[in-house]
Amino acid sequence: MAQKSQEKGVTGPAPVVEDPGRVRNVVLVGHSSAGKTTLVEALLAATGTISRAGAVTDGTTVCDQDPAAVKQQRSVALACAPLMYDDVKINLLDTPGYADFVGELRAGLRAADAALFVVSAADGMDAATGALWEECAAVGMPRAVAVTRLDHQRADFDETVAICQRVFGDNVLPLYLPMFGDDGQSVVGLIGLITQRVLDYSAGYPPAVREPDPEHLPAIEEYRSVLLEGIIAESEDETLMDRYLGGEQIETSVIIEDLEKAVARGHFYPAVPVCAETKVGLDALLEVLTRGFPSPLEHPAPAVTGVDGSPHAPLTCDPAGPLVAEVVKTTIDPYVGRVSLIRVFSGTLRPDQPVHIAGHGMAERGHPDHDADERFTHLYSPLGATLREVPYAVAGDVVAVTKSTTAETGDTISAKDTPLLIEPWEMPEPLLPVAIVAKSRSDEDALAKNLGRLVAGDPTMRLERNPETHQLVLWCMGEAHADVVLDRLRAGGVELETEPVRVALRETFATAGTGHGRHVKQSGGHGQYAVCDIEVEPLPRGAGFEFVDKVVGGAVPNNYIPSVEKGVRAQMERGIVAGHSVVDLRVTLFDGKAHSVDSSDAAFQTAGALALRDAAEKAQVALLEPVDEVTIRVPDQFVGAVMSDLSGRRGRVLGTESGDGDRAVVRAEVPATELLRYAVELRAMTSGSGTFTRSFARYEMMPAHLAEQVKKEAATRHG
Repeated sequence: MAQKSQEKGVTGPAPVVEDPGRVRNVVLVGHSSAGKTTLVEALLAATGTISRAGAVTDGTTVCDQDPAAVKQQRSVALACAPLMYDDVKINLLDTPGYADFVGELRAGLRAADAALFVVSAADGMDAATGALWEECAAVGMPRAVAVTRLDHQRADFDETVAICQRVFGDNVLPLYLPMFGDDGQSVVGLIGLITQRVLDYSAGYPPAVREPDPEHLPAIEEYRSVLLEGIIAESEDETLMDRYLGGEQIETSVIIEDLEKAVARGHFYPAVPVCAETKVGLDALLEVLTRGFPSPLEHPAPAVTGVDGSPHAPLTCDPAGPLVAEVVKTTIDPYVGRVSLIRVFSGTLRPDQPVHIAGHGMAERGHPDHDADERFTHLYSPLGATLREVPYAVAGDVVAVTKSTTAETGDTISAKDTPLLIEPWEMPEPLLPVAIVAKSRSDEDALAKNLGRLVAGDPTMRLERNPETHQLVLWCMGEAHADVVLDRLRAGGVELETEPVRVALRETFATAGTGHGRHVKQSGGHGQYAVCDIEVEPLPRGAGFEFVDKVVGGAVPNNYIPSVEKGVRAQMERGIVAGHSVVDLRVTLFDGKAHSVDSSDAAFQTAGALALRDAAEKAQVALLEPVDEVTIRVPDQFVGAVMSDLSGRRGRVLGTESGDGDRAVVRAEVPATELLRYAVELRAMTSGSGTFTRSFARYEMMPAHLAEQVKKEAATRHG
């Protein structure tokens, strides 16, 4: 790994701290292409953590080492990049901005104590970023805003701040204003509104500090008064506002102290203009991260219980406390194997320390409950994909371990003698199904092995082996997520193909009918003889299956009547017109014939199956399709388009209601066959802002023209 560090221009050993008060865990949030990864790269270079900044377009950044990220030129996975500034260790957690990788984003939020929202001055903001702000607000996470791409020709700092205030709230206020060069576009400095000083970067980084020019004074006066009122309004000193409005000059040190407290409490959100390429504003941003954002000592830890669910006292961020940590991310590195990124919440994690690893509550996602004891031989400080060994990790810090045999994303790590379980974080449900097929028998073994690794690291992916359609289905967050998953499988040496996803339908009799089953074979020696006559009647939806014996006179001996039922049930499972299970049926056996020598259990099973198939030819067989109840959350302006689209999907709108903010909730019932690509299509329809959940409601009759099409496809598939 040392050679790898040199290649990436990493300078010096990994930072290690003993005091949680000297740690800041900051997650970078924002839409794709806002400049999060570029900003991290600039901060690493500015603090001397790396010798030079890489570029996303070249695939040379610290955080985007995943081959899929290099190929797509955007982040697809959570990455950690620690740096030291003013004797404080800042763990920067870079997250993907694309909605498909929301699981990586949620992992970053779990590991962080504060969020830095990165907003492009050239591109504005998407609806998903606004929704995420509300999510952070709900848990009281402190936030700040970095306004990037100021040197772009479309950049508009004032308009970007105005957008942030409309979406995030009035307490988003700039601490600095950008200062432009003679060309009116390049940013050469910052104008500090609290200090009333200029940070001049025209001679390079770090900047020269000087007095403002006369033309700066009107802007300082205008913006500074709004900023000071916003800070003072959040002050714990209730007399401060009256003193300020009365004309008293409040000391700068008091203003800064109140600012830092308001930011740490999550009540005030400073905005800082930055130009990553020219390093303008990086030092100002680092001041906010170290002095304004809270340490882990100030941020509440998640709730814990015993592994059996028994209550446990709340955790405190104490390096001497009981060990409790969480695996926030698991990846497979081609060089070192499984790498687990861990946030320590309590205690101190050390190499060769016996620990308990517990993962519960994710069985539905393909993660069976598991408990195991392990030792981590080495601990590492992760700088993207580069791992630098460290001697320990105290409460509040982020660390990586390798080659764990059981650790999966979301697992709890605790002391072996007092195992605990952290309350899991909420993960969105994957809603885009992708059916995959291995090209050969040897590929099937490799596919199973690689799928196990991927599922262990990605709780937003669900693996389903559908027993009815016999398909292997990956449930993903969207097309981009699916592409990354398939690329990783192929990179693992698996040859595979995708095929259309089939929905498990049901078959039923729409009308009554009779069936005659005759299985007679004489081939010398012991033959086969069984004849049965049945009557078939449809039952109400959900009634199941009934078998009635009305044989008289021993036409079918009593010991063979269960055989007829068994044959009918077997044929119902196989289907009769399209290969789907038959349901809601009453079958009455009323006559038949037997032979004293040649009749047998197997013969009457075959006759029962033949009788049901004969009845199906004489009666009408209908297909039933699953109908899901769907709850869709969209901004108000998209409600009309969503409802019109649902109508085109044969959906029934059950009602609409107001949601949070300017969002509406639409509830509808939609056939599952119409929802296979809804995750992609809803996102396109709502500019990425729409989300939905679905749950099975019931089976309903499929329209005749669609049912005929399914029957034809089944006939073609089975030759």
